[in-house]
Amino acid sequence: MSSDDPTAFRHGPPGSPTLSRQQAAGSPDDSSGDASGRLLVRIAGGDAVAFEQLFTNQSSILMAVIVRIVKSRTLAEEVLQDCFTEVWTRCSGFDPTRGSGRAWLITLCRRRAIDCVRSVQSQQDRDLADGLRTSTEAVEGVEQTVIDRAESDRTVSALKILPEDQSRPIVMAFYQGMTHTQISENLQVPLGTIKSRIRDGMKKLREELGASR
Repeated sequence: MSSDDPTAFRHGPPGSPTLSRQQAAGSPDDSSGDASGRLLVRIAGGDAVAFEQLFTNQSSILMAVIVRIVKSRTLAEEVLQDCFTEVWTRCSGFDPTRGSGRAWLITLCRRRAIDCVRSVQSQQDRDLADGLRTSTEAVEGVEQTVIDRAESDRTVSALKILPEDQSRPIVMAFYQGMTHTQISENLQVPLGTIKSRIRDGMKKLREELGASR
């Protein structure tokens, strides 16, 4: 942030004139009328001293307003910083004929604070949804593993019931990933016979697995 940017404040914009006690407390005629409104009008014209004076006079009050909404001192400080940044960049939107400067500031801070609460809640909702989805996917993965393992165990048991000439080509095809041609060549059995044995064996296997459910 540049040295002439009044929003880079803690106790005033870097490079801005140092305020006297009289300036910080407000000019003599600030005891009546809309002092904050006059400062906002000056800030709209780029008056960094007015900006510093407004911050000094109003930051404590505005902080209290924000804390009541966001319930967090840390978040409130961030919101207050954003509010005064908006004051410096957009206070030309302040219209003295429509209300006091302090009312305008309080409305601004309340709006910012509510937006902050909604943003935090939305992030918490997204985090919760992501956590639930991840948890559900993990549970479903475990359940599917158990089911697959149970089905695999039942299939192995059913295969033992089949004749060797049927179970062997089925194992070679579905567990070893061999093609029918490769099985035929490996077992030295005609291709048509291999296909028939696998087809008949799979039919018996399905019947056995269906009966055991």
